[in-house]
Amino acid sequence: MIDHLSKFISTSNSTTVKGIGDDAAVLDHDKYYEVVTNDLLIEGVHFDLSYTPLKHLGYKSVMVNLSDVFAMNAQPSQITVGIAISNRFSLEAIEELYSGIILACEKFGVDLVGGDTSSSLSGLVISISALGRVDKSSITYRNTAKTNDLICVTGNLGAAYIGLQILNREKQVFKDNPSIQPDLEGNDYVLERQLKPEARGDVIQELKKLKVLPTSMIDISDGLASELKHLCKASSKGCRIYEVKIPIDPQTVTRCEDFNLNPTVCALNGGEDYELLFTVDQSVYETIKDIPYISIIGHITEASAGLAMIDASDHESPIKAQGWDGLNPDSKIQ
Repeated sequence: MIDHLSKFISTSNSTTVKGIGDDAAVLDHDKYYEVVTNDLLIEGVHFDLSYTPLKHLGYKSVMVNLSDVFAMNAQPSQITVGIAISNRFSLEAIEELYSGIILACEKFGVDLVGGDTSSSLSGLVISISALGRVDKSSITYRNTAKTNDLICVTGNLGAAYIGLQILNREKQVFKDNPSIQPDLEGNDYVLERQLKPEARGDVIQELKKLKVLPTSMIDISDGLASELKHLCKASSKGCRIYEVKIPIDPQTVTRCEDFNLNPTVCALNGGEDYELLFTVDQSVYETIKDIPYISIIGHITEASAGLAMIDASDHESPIKAQGWDGLNPDSKIQ
């Protein structure tokens, strides 16, 4: 739908450097670029208040926006917050939501500078816009990957999806028998990855310190496979990634076994990891290879080679994106 609507949209201001098609829009402010992004979180689509604490929700709603700012290699500076709320929310509940928003802002030195409030007849809606800035020489897009670039991901993947499976399982148990308390013991890590994700500003700072400039970058919000397809399509390239190189936390692997799920499938298609997927020139391999929270998972190819994953048996399979789709009812949280 975005591709379709983009056909009818054009820009006319000379200060608009980049419009639709990346993690954020890019505006020219003479000495630097400003990036602008917006994300919606809608009750029943992106979150379920039966198991999502309001403070965690406020924190997460900011982090998902800051992740887009970091994906442009920029530093966030301000946010605005729009909320639509129903009369079932008390003032204390709204304060709890905003306490999480403020905590996220404080973590990255971001100012909350405005927004809007409205009533809602269909649940809670949160809309946050984030602004950031970046030196013109450091801006990073998703359409600038080069053939033979190394493909890197931060952190680990699939944990947020498994955390969601646990929460939905315990919700169903409670619905069937309200006398049974949720059993969440031993799942702290995967639950935190779902309820309280952390945008990877630390990675941006570390790469800057090492003088490593990614050749392209995108944040992993809809699953690794989906983001690889976005990056390769934008750059008119293909890719090869290696299954054994995809970083997956041991707790995620164990919980995947409990749900009879393939950990690789969860990493490729789960979504909500809010890690960074980026490419770098091969010349910086020695600089980044020992950074513990960066994994080199493959390389960029010519577009004619397509997108593929090579498994432990050296079998090559095409990469198919089956991750989050905000317009697909099957992708909703219920």
